[in-house]
Amino acid sequence: MPAMYKVRPLHGAGVLAEHLPTCMYPLPNLHRAPGTAALPPQVGAREVDPSLQALESRQEEILKRLYELKSAVDGLSKMIQTPDADFDVTNIIQTDEFSPLTTNGADLDLMLGKDYGALKDVVINANPSLPPLSLLVIHSLLCERYKILSAVHTHSSVKSVPENLLKCFGEQTKKQPRHEYQLGFTLIWKDVPKPQMKFSIQTMCPIEGEGNIARFLFSLFGQKYTAVTSTLIDSWVDTAIFQLKEGSSKERGAVLRSMNAALGKSSWLVGNELTVADVVAWGALQQTGAANTAPANVQKWMKSCENLAPFSSVMKLLK
Repeated sequence: MPAMYKVRPLHGAGVLAEHLPTCMYPLPNLHRAPGTAALPPQVGAREVDPSLQALESRQEEILKRLYELKSAVDGLSKMIQTPDADFDVTNIIQTDEFSPLTTNGADLDLMLGKDYGALKDVVINANPSLPPLSLLVIHSLLCERYKILSAVHTHSSVKSVPENLLKCFGEQTKKQPRHEYQLGFTLIWKDVPKPQMKFSIQTMCPIEGEGNIARFLFSLFGQKYTAVTSTLIDSWVDTAIFQLKEGSSKERGAVLRSMNAALGKSSWLVGNELTVADVVAWGALQQTGAANTAPANVQKWMKSCENLAPFSSVMKLLK
């Protein structure tokens, strides 16, 4: 079949090979920065891509900054003089300033909010089969600081409550008008799986767990800690609740060894002053019955706790 279109041959006379194009469709260079004119190709020289040059410059700048950062970190590590980040924070908290619990610097109105004409009430539901000893200790400590209107009630879900638990706050012989008290503290013995607390009955969601309630109540003393100390206190509180009180015998033994090591360096679990960590850990040891088999430093620490009136008054409930 003859071709439909005929094209004259391009290899005829007068056409040189070096004048032929190198590609069929020439396109502009997309990697060239906008606004720059195209450079004529140089014979025997390789064209350098501007984007590659920019990438190399950026890489050199990043490496330079990384080197400066490494030098700064090396300098800090020499100042701290520790081989790694796993240093013992108990050596740092010795310099923290603790405000003693006997001072009157805290203001309940600043911490809880001023409510004219109404008394702030803390209401706690707890199971009498496992009384929250740490909360009873903190209640006694609060009574040494503030004028507290205390009350104990029994919920209908509980059939009977031991007499000592009904009188765990003692007898209030001096009855004063309600508005003369600074804080209301009501304990309700109720069939609940874990202690529950409400502060503002109308608007507040309940706080659950003995450790969380203890943190809230202890904050009413107005003590201030550094971030390291606060973290260590929270760690001991969680350890006391989830491992010492609710953990297995193996976990309990590991916690007692850690407590023994910590109490070998200081009089209390965190620093040289009583904290909520000591109160919760002491209560957990009493509830688990591990107090009699505790190591030497823990035994000494427990005696220091029980020499304080709030602890000794709660000890009477266990007899």
